[in-house]
Amino acid sequence: MNRQMKRMQQRQGKTAPERKAAAATARRSASQESRKRTPPRQFLKEVRQELRKVDWPTREETTAYTIVVLVTVIVLTTFVFFVDLGVSKAIVNLFGS
Repeated sequence: MNRQMKRMQQRQGKTAPERKAAAATARRSASQESRKRTPPRQFLKEVRQELRKVDWPTREETTAYTIVVLVTVIVLTTFVFFVDLGVSKAIVNLFGS
């Protein structure tokens, strides 16, 4: 609550509980106003404006990121394969078949 609002409430003679209730009502009405739906055309216009602000990666950066992801997937898949193979062999040896 800003100073101007406090001064106005003091002039009106409101007590602390009344001020809290008034502030809560003001917050509720402000949140209800922000819940209004945006029309689809306005939404798409705002999306387009935000996408213009994005710093898109270059083709070289995208290629490098793709290679990193593929290598990571291959390494982790191989790791999980061998761990699974080892655990399954251990269980077969432990319990026999």
